[in-house]
Amino acid sequence: MTYLGLFALQHRGEEAAGICSSNGDHLFLEKDMGLVGEVFTEARIANLKGSHAIGHTRYSTTGSSSRINAQPYCVDYSRGQVAIAHNGNLVNAQVLRAELEAYGSIFGSTTDSEIFIHLMAKPNYRTVEESVVESVSRVEGAFSVVMLSEKQLFAIRDPHGFRPLCLGRLGNGYVVASETCAFDLTGAEYLREIEPGEVLVIDDKGLRSFYPFKDQNKPRAHCIFEHVYFARPDSTVFGDNVAAARERMGRNLAKEHPAEADLVIPVPDSGNFAAAGYAHESGILLGHGFTRNHYIGRTFISPSESSRSIKVKIKLNPIREMIEGKRVVVVDDSIVRGNTARSRVALLRRAGAKEVHMRISCPPHLSPCYYGIDFPSKEELLACKMSLEEIKKFLDVDSLGYLSVEGMLAAASRGKSDYCAACFTGKYPTPIFDDVNKFKLEQKRC
Repeated sequence: MTYLGLFALQHRGEEAAGICSSNGDHLFLEKDMGLVGEVFTEARIANLKGSHAIGHTRYSTTGSSSRINAQPYCVDYSRGQVAIAHNGNLVNAQVLRAELEAYGSIFGSTTDSEIFIHLMAKPNYRTVEESVVESVSRVEGAFSVVMLSEKQLFAIRDPHGFRPLCLGRLGNGYVVASETCAFDLTGAEYLREIEPGEVLVIDDKGLRSFYPFKDQNKPRAHCIFEHVYFARPDSTVFGDNVAAARERMGRNLAKEHPAEADLVIPVPDSGNFAAAGYAHESGILLGHGFTRNHYIGRTFISPSESSRSIKVKIKLNPIREMIEGKRVVVVDDSIVRGNTARSRVALLRRAGAKEVHMRISCPPHLSPCYYGIDFPSKEELLACKMSLEEIKKFLDVDSLGYLSVEGMLAAASRGKSDYCAACFTGKYPTPIFDDVNKFKLEQKRC
């Protein structure tokens, strides 16, 4: 079931995949670089003994893309064995790691996720539960975490709720996943979100929850980019269906930035629903100007510029018969560095598009992300280097329109104060202790 669930969550990370299982006495780990279908052979799945497990697909935001950083991360320590899988970024990772190393901790990876394990290993805790609750209270930032011991499963979400995490029921047992689409594939019933700030314990006694942050009044900060791009459209995230939220973003985009055109075309796949909303609101015909090679993964989450560039060239091809001689509105989810968008416009020009009007279903990215999305430093962000008019010329489009922050947040059902939009506004909901360098924990390695 964990293997199937990872297939549904492959879009959240394509660099590495892993599963750790327990038979009640011992943990069994299989992980490697690559996609879920590449890593898990029948032999590897057969090695995963037991009746409960955790799994992970990696998208590196702290630490290099290497096997040593693949998750789940599993260790033996004084209270037995424990494995962890983490989505998000800790903003005080360097501070905590320096403290732990000063007291003798030796780290085996260069990810911030391992910090949880070292905090748990302190000798003054009486139980695994106590060590988990107390260690979680020391970290700052974004963390949706699952942990597995020999007899217990823990599901943990930071008090701001940056990243999604939800609970479901499968037969007589329980399942936890980043998105509800994993429940659909495995036949599980969705029950609820893991609450921001909740530490949920699942074992043979049932469910128990702890709330180590309950007196701190941390503001909600759900990542709005989950709705813009990251989550799968068939998932329910932060209480909203993702496809419906994107369609509303497209409608708001059409209101803010209308265009005189013959055809609205999406950049597949993450632009599909926003383009549909734009077409419905504007009354312009929706068509398909690109065909996508589905054997290529998501370009945004590729770890290097070279791999992104290669994927862009292979991933999309224009359909000349659909766009030649037409004025087209191209709807995409975002422009980060700009090279990908520029190459897509060039494809449309070569295929005979008469006019190209670019519409983006989120605002310009102006600030890096510290909470689990690999937005680079300001120096690499296109909107930090160029004005809107300069971006328009760089992309070679006839017009350019970004959705406003207000239009984007209005497409989600919660109040705007419940979302993190720091990558668009520069207003971070937590203090930032560390720099944005994803290799910040590798500086001591030879």
